[in-house]
Amino acid sequence: MDIQYPDFETLLSLALREDIGTGDITTIATVLPESEGDAEIICKESVIISGVDIINKVFNKIDPDLNIIISCRDGDFLEKGTVIARLSGRHRSILSGERIVLNFLQRLSGIATQTRELVTLIKDIPVRLVDTRKTTPGLRVLEKMAVRCGGAFNHRFGLYDGILIKDNHIRARGNIKEAVAAARVIAPHTLCIEVEVEDLDQLAEAIAADVDIVLLDNFSISGLKKAVLFADKRVLLEASGGINKDNLRAVAETGVDFISMGWLTHSVRAVDISLNILN
Repeated sequence: MDIQYPDFETLLSLALREDIGTGDITTIATVLPESEGDAEIICKESVIISGVDIINKVFNKIDPDLNIIISCRDGDFLEKGTVIARLSGRHRSILSGERIVLNFLQRLSGIATQTRELVTLIKDIPVRLVDTRKTTPGLRVLEKMAVRCGGAFNHRFGLYDGILIKDNHIRARGNIKEAVAAARVIAPHTLCIEVEVEDLDQLAEAIAADVDIVLLDNFSISGLKKAVLFADKRVLLEASGGINKDNLRAVAETGVDFISMGWLTHSVRAVDISLNILN
């Protein structure tokens, strides 16, 4: 997936400034300016890869003369020992960009790998697994890209591209009916209105308000089943809150339409990827 969004160049500049600063003092001290050779980036465990376009973007920023050959595409399953990319050129350039590239690849591939594992658990059930806004500040677009690489779907990207009326909105406005009516005043006809509810009484209010989607917040498995029966396909239902690998399938089997998991991005384990100088 090619990374095309305006803030990425700012993010990349920040990452370079944060790590290299005024110069890679260790590399400058130990590696001759004219020293050149080859290197490779490899998986040290099996992964779903995500973020390969970042390899070119980082190293081209440091040294446009580096030769880079990418051996895979985002979303590919790579077995342990697979070469992700080969580089040739100045050793100093390769070493200075190493950690920045690996930080991106390890985190994004960790998200993609974890997501694919969860998607596989419910692949035979007609439900969509989606992410949330619980992402690393500044990395949301990349982390949501990684979720897609893993086979799941994106929820809204921010507060600007979807109306989700949550518990605090309802308390501030007074009730679900009034909050939904106010939202309809400014919402274009192409924008869905979703409401978060905490019990069946609120679910009834949301359905009466003719919302498009209802988010069932922290419902138990039995509560989700009751909600599905009560809604009777009059509205799309999204389960959210307290969902993890252990209970995901049970939640999917209740009959909800969507399952949103902050766990996809906020509790990820970075996978093991390394860069090795060959000569």
